[in-house]
Amino acid sequence: MEFNLIQTIAIYALPVIFAITLHEAAHGYVARHFGDLTAWRLGRISLNPVRHIDLIGTIVVPLLILVTSKLFGGAGILFGWAKPVPVNFHALHRPKRDMLWVAAAGPAANLVMALCWAILLKLATMMPANVFALPASLMAEAGITVNIVLMVLNLLPILPLDGGRIAFSLLPDRLARSYAGLERYGLPILLILLFTNLLGLILNPMVQASINLIETIFQL
Repeated sequence: MEFNLIQTIAIYALPVIFAITLHEAAHGYVARHFGDLTAWRLGRISLNPVRHIDLIGTIVVPLLILVTSKLFGGAGILFGWAKPVPVNFHALHRPKRDMLWVAAAGPAANLVMALCWAILLKLATMMPANVFALPASLMAEAGITVNIVLMVLNLLPILPLDGGRIAFSLLPDRLARSYAGLERYGLPILLILLFTNLLGLILNPMVQASINLIETIFQL
Protein backbone atom coordinates (compact mmCIF):
# COMPACT_ATOMS: atom_id res chain seq x y z
CA MET A 1 0.00 0.00 0.00
CA GLU A 2 1.38 3.35 -1.03
CA PHE A 3 2.04 5.64 1.88
CA ASN A 4 2.74 9.34 1.48
CA LEU A 5 4.19 10.68 4.71
CA ILE A 6 4.01 14.33 3.64
CA GLN A 7 0.32 14.04 2.75
CA THR A 8 -0.48 12.34 6.05
CA ILE A 9 1.33 15.04 8.04
CA ALA A 10 -0.40 17.78 6.05
CA ILE A 11 -3.83 16.25 6.68
CA TYR A 12 -3.39 15.58 10.39
CA ALA A 13 -1.14 18.46 11.52
CA LEU A 14 -3.79 21.12 12.19
CA PRO A 15 -6.43 18.73 13.63
CA VAL A 16 -3.92 17.19 16.06
CA ILE A 17 -2.34 20.47 17.16
CA PHE A 18 -5.64 22.26 17.75
CA ALA A 19 -7.34 19.23 19.32
CA ILE A 20 -4.62 18.89 21.94
CA THR A 21 -3.83 22.55 22.61
CA LEU A 22 -7.39 23.92 22.69
CA HIS A 23 -8.28 21.08 25.05
CA GLU A 24 -5.72 22.50 27.48
CA ALA A 25 -6.75 26.13 26.92
CA ALA A 26 -10.34 25.20 27.80
CA HIS A 27 -9.21 23.88 31.19
CA GLY A 28 -7.51 27.21 31.93
CA TYR A 29 -10.48 29.28 30.78
CA VAL A 30 -12.96 27.41 32.99
CA ALA A 31 -10.53 27.44 35.92
CA ARG A 32 -10.34 31.24 35.65
CA HIS A 33 -14.14 31.42 35.58
CA PHE A 34 -14.25 29.54 38.89
CA GLY A 35 -11.59 31.64 40.58
CA ASP A 36 -8.18 30.14 39.73
CA LEU A 37 -6.07 32.72 37.86
CA THR A 38 -2.92 30.58 37.62
CA ALA A 39 -3.17 29.72 33.91
CA TRP A 40 -4.34 33.24 33.01
CA ARG A 41 -1.35 34.84 34.74
CA LEU A 42 1.00 32.50 32.87
CA GLY A 43 -0.57 33.36 29.51
CA ARG A 44 -1.90 29.84 29.00
CA ILE A 45 -5.49 30.88 28.25
CA SER A 46 -4.72 31.41 24.60
CA LEU A 47 -5.78 30.08 21.21
CA ASN A 48 -2.15 30.28 20.12
CA PRO A 49 -0.98 26.64 19.85
CA VAL A 50 2.65 27.66 20.41
CA ARG A 51 1.84 28.38 24.06
CA HIS A 52 0.65 24.81 24.59
CA ILE A 53 2.74 22.60 22.28
CA ASP A 54 4.90 19.95 23.91
CA LEU A 55 7.54 18.77 21.43
CA ILE A 56 7.24 15.14 22.45
CA GLY A 57 3.55 14.86 23.31
CA THR A 58 2.04 17.14 20.66
CA ILE A 59 4.32 16.36 17.71
CA VAL A 60 6.64 13.37 18.08
CA VAL A 61 4.31 10.81 19.70
CA PRO A 62 1.24 11.46 17.46
CA LEU A 63 3.51 11.47 14.40
CA LEU A 64 5.07 8.15 15.36
CA ILE A 65 1.65 6.60 15.92
CA LEU A 66 0.41 7.90 12.54
CA VAL A 67 3.47 6.64 10.70
CA THR A 68 3.54 3.19 12.29
CA SER A 69 -0.22 2.68 11.86
CA LYS A 70 0.01 3.60 8.16
CA LEU A 71 3.14 1.58 7.47
CA PHE A 72 2.08 -1.57 9.31
CA GLY A 73 -1.65 -1.41 8.69
CA GLY A 74 -2.61 -0.95 12.34
CA ALA A 75 -5.43 1.09 13.78
CA GLY A 76 -3.49 2.64 16.63
CA ILE A 77 -5.17 5.02 19.01
CA LEU A 78 -3.85 8.52 18.36
CA PHE A 79 -2.28 9.36 21.70
CA GLY A 80 -0.71 12.68 22.65
CA TRP A 81 -0.62 15.57 25.08
CA ALA A 82 0.18 19.25 25.37
CA LYS A 83 1.91 21.12 28.18
CA PRO A 84 -0.58 20.69 31.02
CA VAL A 85 -2.36 23.89 31.98
CA PRO A 86 -1.57 24.53 35.66
CA VAL A 87 -4.68 24.49 37.82
CA ASN A 88 -4.61 25.29 41.54
CA PHE A 89 -7.73 23.49 42.65
CA HIS A 90 -7.49 25.08 46.11
CA ALA A 91 -7.99 28.50 44.48
CA LEU A 92 -11.36 27.49 43.02
CA HIS A 93 -14.45 28.85 44.73
CA ARG A 94 -15.63 25.36 45.68
CA PRO A 95 -12.70 23.09 44.81
CA LYS A 96 -14.33 19.65 44.73
CA ARG A 97 -17.44 20.79 42.87
CA ASP A 98 -15.67 23.17 40.49
CA MET A 99 -13.04 20.54 39.62
CA LEU A 100 -15.76 18.70 37.69
CA TRP A 101 -16.35 21.66 35.36
CA VAL A 102 -12.64 22.38 34.91
CA ALA A 103 -11.99 18.74 34.02
CA ALA A 104 -15.01 18.47 31.72
CA ALA A 105 -13.96 21.57 29.77
CA GLY A 106 -11.24 19.72 27.84
CA PRO A 107 -13.41 16.89 26.46
CA ALA A 108 -16.18 19.43 25.82
CA ALA A 109 -13.75 21.48 23.71
CA ASN A 110 -12.90 18.36 21.71
CA LEU A 111 -16.59 17.67 21.12
CA VAL A 112 -17.16 21.23 19.89
CA MET A 113 -14.15 20.96 17.56
CA ALA A 114 -15.41 17.61 16.22
CA LEU A 115 -18.73 19.25 15.40
CA CYS A 116 -16.96 22.17 13.71
CA TRP A 117 -14.93 19.74 11.57
CA ALA A 118 -18.19 17.93 10.73
CA ILE A 119 -19.64 21.21 9.45
CA LEU A 120 -16.53 21.70 7.30
CA LEU A 121 -16.85 18.15 5.98
CA LYS A 122 -20.49 18.75 5.10
CA LEU A 123 -19.58 21.93 3.24
CA ALA A 124 -16.70 20.17 1.46
CA THR A 125 -18.99 17.40 0.22
CA MET A 126 -21.38 20.02 -1.16
CA MET A 127 -18.63 21.83 -3.07
CA PRO A 128 -17.90 21.11 -6.73
CA ALA A 129 -14.94 18.76 -7.15
CA ASN A 130 -11.85 20.96 -7.20
CA VAL A 131 -8.37 21.32 -5.75
CA PHE A 132 -9.76 22.50 -2.37
CA ALA A 133 -12.65 20.09 -1.80
CA LEU A 134 -10.67 16.86 -1.38
CA PRO A 135 -7.99 18.23 1.02
CA ALA A 136 -10.70 19.97 3.05
CA SER A 137 -12.75 16.80 3.34
CA LEU A 138 -9.73 14.68 4.30
CA MET A 139 -8.64 17.18 6.95
CA ALA A 140 -12.19 17.43 8.28
CA GLU A 141 -12.46 13.64 8.56
CA ALA A 142 -9.15 13.61 10.44
CA GLY A 143 -10.39 16.43 12.69
CA ILE A 144 -13.53 14.53 13.62
CA THR A 145 -11.62 11.34 14.39
CA VAL A 146 -8.80 13.00 16.34
CA ASN A 147 -11.14 15.02 18.54
CA ILE A 148 -13.50 12.13 19.24
CA VAL A 149 -10.57 9.88 20.17
CA LEU A 150 -9.15 12.50 22.56
CA MET A 151 -12.57 13.19 24.05
CA VAL A 152 -13.31 9.53 24.73
CA LEU A 153 -9.76 8.83 25.94
CA ASN A 154 -9.82 11.72 28.41
CA LEU A 155 -13.21 10.66 29.77
CA LEU A 156 -11.84 7.33 31.00
CA PRO A 157 -12.19 7.32 34.82
CA ILE A 158 -8.44 7.04 35.39
CA LEU A 159 -6.52 9.74 37.24
CA PRO A 160 -4.95 12.02 36.10
CA LEU A 161 -7.24 11.99 33.04
CA ASP A 162 -10.21 14.34 33.00
CA GLY A 163 -12.59 11.45 33.56
CA GLY A 164 -10.71 10.65 36.75
CA ARG A 165 -11.10 14.26 37.94
CA ILE A 166 -14.80 14.12 37.15
CA ALA A 167 -15.17 10.85 39.05
CA PHE A 168 -13.30 12.37 42.03
CA SER A 169 -15.75 15.30 42.07
CA LEU A 170 -18.77 13.02 42.03
CA LEU A 171 -17.60 10.56 44.69
CA PRO A 172 -18.39 11.09 48.40
CA ASP A 173 -15.48 12.70 50.23
CA ARG A 174 -14.18 9.53 51.88
CA LEU A 175 -14.21 7.52 48.65
CA ALA A 176 -12.78 10.47 46.74
CA ARG A 177 -9.74 10.62 49.03
CA SER A 178 -9.09 6.91 48.58
CA TYR A 179 -9.57 7.23 44.83
CA ALA A 180 -7.09 10.13 44.66
CA GLY A 181 -4.42 7.85 46.11
CA LEU A 182 -4.56 5.79 42.90
CA GLU A 183 -3.36 8.69 40.76
CA ARG A 184 0.29 7.62 40.93
CA TYR A 185 -0.67 4.43 39.09
CA GLY A 186 -2.61 6.23 36.36
CA LEU A 187 0.17 6.79 33.83
CA PRO A 188 1.61 3.25 34.13
CA ILE A 189 -1.90 1.84 33.66
CA LEU A 190 -2.41 3.96 30.53
CA LEU A 191 0.93 2.93 29.05
CA ILE A 192 0.22 -0.75 29.70
CA LEU A 193 -3.21 -0.41 28.06
CA LEU A 194 -1.67 1.42 25.11
CA PHE A 195 1.18 -0.98 24.40
CA THR A 196 -0.95 -4.11 24.86
CA ASN A 197 -3.62 -2.74 22.47
CA LEU A 198 -6.20 -3.02 25.26
CA LEU A 199 -6.69 0.73 25.04
CA GLY A 200 -7.86 0.37 21.46
CA LEU A 201 -10.23 -2.46 22.40
CA ILE A 202 -11.75 -0.26 25.10
CA LEU A 203 -11.97 2.96 23.10
CA ASN A 204 -12.77 1.85 19.55
CA PRO A 205 -16.44 0.93 20.12
CA MET A 206 -17.13 4.25 21.88
CA VAL A 207 -15.17 6.21 19.29
CA GLN A 208 -16.95 4.55 16.38
CA ALA A 209 -20.37 5.02 17.99
CA SER A 210 -19.65 8.73 18.51
CA ILE A 211 -18.44 9.20 14.93
CA ASN A 212 -21.48 7.33 13.60
CA LEU A 213 -23.75 9.63 15.61
CA ILE A 214 -22.06 12.74 14.16
CA GLU A 215 -22.33 11.30 10.64
CA THR A 216 -26.03 10.67 11.21
CA ILE A 217 -26.68 14.16 12.58
CA PHE A 218 -24.90 15.86 9.68
CA GLN A 219 -25.97 13.24 7.08
CA LEU A 220 -22.37 12.62 6.06
